[in-house]
Amino acid sequence: MNSQSNVVPDSFDAQKVVPTVMAETRPLYWSVRRELWENRSIYIAPLAAAGVYLLAWMVAVMRLPHKWRALSGAEMIRRHTIAEPYDFAAGLLMVTAMIVGVFYCLDALHGERRDRSILFWKSLPVSDVTTVLAKASIPLAVLPALTIMITLATQVLVLMMSSMALAASGQSVSAYWEQLSWFQMWAMLVYHLLTVHLLGHAPFYAWFLLVSAWARRAAFLWAVLPLIAIGFIERIVFNTSYFGRMLESQLSGGSEAVPFPGRWPLDPMTHVTPGHFLFSPGLWLGLAVTAAFLFAAVKVRRNREPI
Repeated sequence: MNSQSNVVPDSFDAQKVVPTVMAETRPLYWSVRRELWENRSIYIAPLAAAGVYLLAWMVAVMRLPHKWRALSGAEMIRRHTIAEPYDFAAGLLMVTAMIVGVFYCLDALHGERRDRSILFWKSLPVSDVTTVLAKASIPLAVLPALTIMITLATQVLVLMMSSMALAASGQSVSAYWEQLSWFQMWAMLVYHLLTVHLLGHAPFYAWFLLVSAWARRAAFLWAVLPLIAIGFIERIVFNTSYFGRMLESQLSGGSEAVPFPGRWPLDPMTHVTPGHFLFSPGLWLGLAVTAAFLFAAVKVRRNREPI
């Protein structure tokens, strides 16, 4: 017998493969990507809104040369009038992102229970904390980032079309560019999204996620009707409206975010005080409420079954 066939292989300990340790951020990263794959309205809706606005501006830009001549003598009015389409584009995209965020949150945890896909997702090595944080990151991080990028691209296209319309009519394009405070306008856009649409609206998005995890049906009604009921009860019993004013202040970012609520938020002449905003009690109270709602959403999802 060949002695080579009786050679004992190396010990199993020597052949043992060291398991690869998955980074803690990988499940969160892939969970966020899964949300983008399954909910294409997150980016399609803002892109569609931008496309509709650009089509409308292609028609409206024909009146720009006449408007430019009519405003030749009023410097301040001229500046605000020229910046108006850029502000309107930013406002349209921010409202679109806010609507998408609200309906996304209301369906994020409710939808997986309705179609029973929660059974599949819970079989994966992804914790409830990771799942809830991934869903919360869509309105709190992904949508604001998309809004900034799409808004900047839309405004650049508006600028190009406006410049071509003025050049075709024989007017000065450089004088038009001088009336636009680009860096201040974009800085105000980012500041407004961070203070109002991210930090200010965070408690509302967290509340919608909690309701989405708890409600068996009609998540929108369960999310809205309690807030309305609290306001009515306070008004009837105490003849006050502190709760309604608190919600309104939180939605608008509060006076700390925008000191002059009567002025358009993206106006480059608006004076902002970020230091005062960061140390305001309302901001930290809202963040504490957000954390409490997200913690409750994790607990509720952990114990919920398919509908």
